[in-house]
Amino acid sequence: MTNQTIRVVARVIALPEKVEELKAVLLELIEPTLQEAGAIKYELLQNQSDPTDFTFVEEWSSNEALNAHLQSPHLQAGAAKLEGLVAAAPDIGRYHLVL
Repeated sequence: MTNQTIRVVARVIALPEKVEELKAVLLELIEPTLQEAGAIKYELLQNQSDPTDFTFVEEWSSNEALNAHLQSPHLQAGAAKLEGLVAAAPDIGRYHLVL
């Protein structure tokens, strides 16, 4: 089981009047993140019935790669832009594939 990848589901809820601004900040994260060592998948989804609801679905080669991502300059810069755009702190969960 040590070769298992790490899956992340990160949910971010925009303030209703800040949906497009938040979307722009989140979209800026995709390209540099996909360039990172250990990044396998990094997809941004927007809820069809609630446009304030954004979710990243991620896959990383290891916890070390994910931890490096969390400290990356582009992610830190993006996180600094969230204040005033989000309804609550992002909900981030780490998962492994069960089957």
